[in-house]
Amino acid sequence: MKRLSLRQQKALTGYLFTLPFVIGFILFFLAPFIQAIVFSLNQLKIVAGGYELIFNKLENYRYALFTDTKFVRVFTETFLNMLLDVPAIIFFSFFAALLLNQKFRGRLIARSIFFLPVILSSGVILGLESTDYMQTMLEQSASAASSFLSGPMLTNFLMQLKIPREMLLYVINVVDRIPEVIRSSGIQILIFLAGLQSISPSLYEASKVEGASAWQSFWMITMPVMSPIILANVVYSIIDSFLSPNNELVLYIRSTAFGGAGFGIGTAMGVMYFAAVAVILAIVILVMSRWVFYQE
Repeated sequence: MKRLSLRQQKALTGYLFTLPFVIGFILFFLAPFIQAIVFSLNQLKIVAGGYELIFNKLENYRYALFTDTKFVRVFTETFLNMLLDVPAIIFFSFFAALLLNQKFRGRLIARSIFFLPVILSSGVILGLESTDYMQTMLEQSASAASSFLSGPMLTNFLMQLKIPREMLLYVINVVDRIPEVIRSSGIQILIFLAGLQSISPSLYEASKVEGASAWQSFWMITMPVMSPIILANVVYSIIDSFLSPNNELVLYIRSTAFGGAGFGIGTAMGVMYFAAVAVILAIVILVMSRWVFYQE
């Protein structure tokens, strides 16, 4: 039997790694996706014993883009919120992972605390929060604190630092969304932690022998080795942002499909949303892959 080369073994490992996803996609996702496209090209009419599809070409898409007064606006706002949140989430989670990767007492407890937002954002907890008056009071307090931080005091402080206007506005907007950024960073922190712990200590030892400072080691070792992890977390954060339970566009598409203009129009909105997310991910991966470093 012919023995596989190292390159062929790596390729086979990659195929085996993606095989569960491919099988799951074919068995559980492909048929509903095709059915969604069919629904988006038809008007669904409820009849005795089921439903009837009336083919209307691209009328549902035309209605969603040019007749519906809310879809395009909500989609634009959702995209802008993603552009605002994802860089802040990546920066915060990477910084938190760097801190949690240090050796100190109580490190396990600290890691558990940083992962709590993932638990608190689960469906059960969200359901409890919606009927919890104390949670409502806490959210109002957090909103008041955010408005205080983003008020004239913070603006004047940042103006004194001679920060560019665009960066100033971005920082103020991020401060307004600090609770959401922290809540959305739990998984990314764990992924960054796993990546940091996979870096061989011998690399840092060799750089120290060569006289490199900690700052130089960070940029010459940590960042290149972590670049694939950063790309993975960016992709995950974008998908998580677009599919969040609190995403206004997802809620609007659901309300349109089941209680608004009709199931066909709601499905057309969902298909366009899926296509837009796929295009955005493809652009991000294409741009970021140019500086990603893969160890051989």
